[in-house]
Amino acid sequence: MTSDLKQPATACADAAWQDDVRAGVRHVRDLERLPLSPAERAAAQAAAASHKVRVPKPYLDLVDWNDPNDPIRAQVIPSPDELIATEGELGDPIGDHQFSPVPRLTHRHADRVLLFPTYQCAVYCRFCFRKESLTSIGRGYTREALEPALAYIAGHEEIREVILTGGDPLSLPDKALEEIRARIEAIAHVRLLRIHTRVPVALPSRITAGLVATLQGRLLVTVVTHFNHPREITPDTEEACRTMRQAGFVLLNQSVLLKGVNDRVEVLEELCRELMYRLGVKPYYLHHGDLAPGMAHRRTTIAEGQALVAELRARLSGICNPTYVIDLPDGGGKVPLAASHIESREGGTWRIRGQDGKVREYREVVG
Repeated sequence: MTSDLKQPATACADAAWQDDVRAGVRHVRDLERLPLSPAERAAAQAAAASHKVRVPKPYLDLVDWNDPNDPIRAQVIPSPDELIATEGELGDPIGDHQFSPVPRLTHRHADRVLLFPTYQCAVYCRFCFRKESLTSIGRGYTREALEPALAYIAGHEEIREVILTGGDPLSLPDKALEEIRARIEAIAHVRLLRIHTRVPVALPSRITAGLVATLQGRLLVTVVTHFNHPREITPDTEEACRTMRQAGFVLLNQSVLLKGVNDRVEVLEELCRELMYRLGVKPYYLHHGDLAPGMAHRRTTIAEGQALVAELRARLSGICNPTYVIDLPDGGGKVPLAASHIESREGGTWRIRGQDGKVREYREVVG
C-alpha cells in the first residue's frame, strides 16, 4: 500500500499543473462539454478545426459563460470571425521567417535572438500572431532540433540575449528546460535569458519551485508575461509571480490591445496598476494588434490606441505605463506609436504640450 504523503514535494507540484491541463480544453471534442449553445458550439468547432484550441482549467474557470462578450472567453474560445480573411493580413505578420538563418531561430536584431524550443503552447490565444505557424508546425522539443540554433548562437559573439519563445517554453517539462538553460549559459558571450510566456496567466500552478530552480544559473533571467485583462490577476497568478520574483527574476508584461477585451481606458488603467502594485510586474509593451489572419474583428485603429495611452499616461505613474508599439511587417521591429508632445521647433526653441494640455515653450540651454 502506498501513501501520497511519501511522494516528493516536486512530484505533487507537477501533478497539480498536469491535472489543470487535463481538466481543461485540449481538443476540439472538449468543446462539447462547455456551456455553449448548439450554434455557438458548432461555430467554435469550425474555427478550432483551422486553428488549435487549448485552454487549461484555471483560465477556463475565469470565463463568465452568461456573458457572450466576456473578455476572457474572447481570448481563447474559437470564433467564426477568425475564419474571415481580410485583405492585408499576413501569415507571418512580423517577418519571423525571413530572418531565420537556421531552423528554430530568428535573428532580427544584432544583440539578441529568438529561440523556439517548442511550437506548442499551454494555451492557444485566438489573436496569436504566430497562429499560422503554430497550427502548421506543431512540433515539440528535441535536443537534435535545437543543435543548429545553439551552434549559430555560439558562433555569433554579438549575441548577448537569448529569448525563449514559441510556442510557450514553460509548457516544456523541467528536464528539457534545464538542458536548454545549461546549453545557453555555456556560451560565454550570452548574458541574459529572456522567457516569453503566458503560463503564469493561464496555468499558474506550473510555476513551481522545481521550475524556478531549473532556470537559475549564471544568466540573469527575465520573464515576460502576457496579461491582457485585470480579471486575469488572481490569487494564484499573484503567487506564481511572487515565486518568480523571490527567485530574482526580472518580471515584465506585454499586453495586446484587443477590441472588446481591453480597449477601454478604465480596463487598461486597472490592469497596469495591479500588474505593478500587486504582482510586481512592470507593464512593458502594449502591442497594437498584428496583422494575423482572421483578427480584423479584434484590432483597434492606431488613433484609438493613441488616445487610450494618452489618457492612461495622465492617470498612472510612469512606472505603471507600458509603451504602445507596433511590430512592423517584414522585420521592421517594434516602433513606439504614442502621440508626440512636440508641437513645433524653431532652432533651439521647442513648443511642447504638457500633460495638462497646455503648450509651453522650452528653450535649450547647452554648453
